[in-house]
Amino acid sequence: MAESPTLKRKREKKEGENGTAESRKEGTTATGFPLADLSVRKVLRESARDKTIFLHGQVNSASGDGTDAVVILEKTPFREENISELLKKHTKLQLQMSNDIYSTYHLYLPPELNEIKTTVVYPATEKHLQKYLRREVYLIQETGADYETITLPFIESQSFSIQWVYNILEKKAEADRIIYENPDPTDGFVLIPDLKWDRKQLDDLYLIAICHCRGIKSLRDLTAEHLPLLKNISKEGKSSTAWPAINLPPLSDTTPWTSEHLRMSPLEAIVKRFGVSGAQLRVYLHYQPSYYHLHVHFTALSYDAPGSSVERAHLLSDVIDNLELDSGYYRKRTLTFALRADEPLLKKFQEAGRV
Repeated sequence: MAESPTLKRKREKKEGENGTAESRKEGTTATGFPLADLSVRKVLRESARDKTIFLHGQVNSASGDGTDAVVILEKTPFREENISELLKKHTKLQLQMSNDIYSTYHLYLPPELNEIKTTVVYPATEKHLQKYLRREVYLIQETGADYETITLPFIESQSFSIQWVYNILEKKAEADRIIYENPDPTDGFVLIPDLKWDRKQLDDLYLIAICHCRGIKSLRDLTAEHLPLLKNISKEGKSSTAWPAINLPPLSDTTPWTSEHLRMSPLEAIVKRFGVSGAQLRVYLHYQPSYYHLHVHFTALSYDAPGSSVERAHLLSDVIDNLELDSGYYRKRTLTFALRADEPLLKKFQEAGRV
């Protein structure tokens, strides 16, 4: 499916969304990738706007033995607490251009202030390499009939693994990262930080609500029957003033949850833990989703999050309103989404004469 240029969840180190990677090489861990032994074979994609580059490399060491890897380098945002040190201690500027009152310079920072977020997919399969390769993108207008005759048969014919989702829901993995949980098997969910957010600042806050109920693949499966689930996720509205007052301090990553925290709505949990108003959050679903288990995205309104564009993001509040008007709304409505030129689903639409 169409994916943002930012890496998805850390499962891809072991398991690709479109194929399973081989087991890790002996002696290599998530914290011990041998970067110095990496030989760059190709730049898969780069984005000057996002300050990100995607590399295809091979690990040429005793443990790697020429094994393929995808390495993603991303400049991290400035942090307010570092600005003062940056300006006071590192004042040597290299002039690049001057014109009247305007001038540009290069400022070279020490390593501790010049952090680069590095994400690794290793070992990487050919499908991983193709996934991150730059491709032309096409807009698809999928009718309800298209979904039934093209998209749904394609989904059912593929082996998209979502075992990593079940591991989270069953607390076999990432249990310590869960911020909030409603344990109801039908209308409940867990709220967890997305790995695109480093949790060091609130400007790019990004969390995911993953539903406990299995079998809801995407927006297309939703009916009025699912309104209690959707309303639970959006419970209490977007303003913290609508919630009952609970005099708890903002929570850090190490602060334990209490019974009071566990009774909060998800938006209230975000407010209490991160100090963000519900009115400053963008809450939406993707179509097409990157994995076929219903989940909802919570991002800071100030953050231009990957996948928040109009051809993919559907506001949760709009979804609820539409289902209240018509239980079959998303089974009938034409939905627009983007597909890369190399994606098999695009070929299915081309074969059906729908592109």
